[in-house]
Amino acid sequence: MLDTTPLTRAVDHFADRLRAAPQSRLQRGAAAEALGLARELARWAQRLEDASGSPREMPDAGMFAAADQITVAAHDLALVLKDERELAEAVGLVADAQKRAGV
Repeated sequence: MLDTTPLTRAVDHFADRLRAAPQSRLQRGAAAEALGLARELARWAQRLEDASGSPREMPDAGMFAAADQITVAAHDLALVLKDERELAEAVGLVADAQKRAGV
């Protein structure tokens, strides 16, 4: 079984930073960046689970839910990742999104 601790740690850190961020930072794009990441991770997990199905888009639940959305999407993805390469790619996506979010 693949140890996905690096992914869950990275996303938990990002989520904690979002939860601690002021509303003004969330409004300036941090929440939108997090939602974009959550949607990307969710689509990826859906493709791995059922490549023939059409992916469903994660809804925008508001800026204060963005941290929870990335956490759920990343933990879902962690359950279906197959190898170290995919894991490294997912961790990289989280790190890049956190940098762009500025948190």
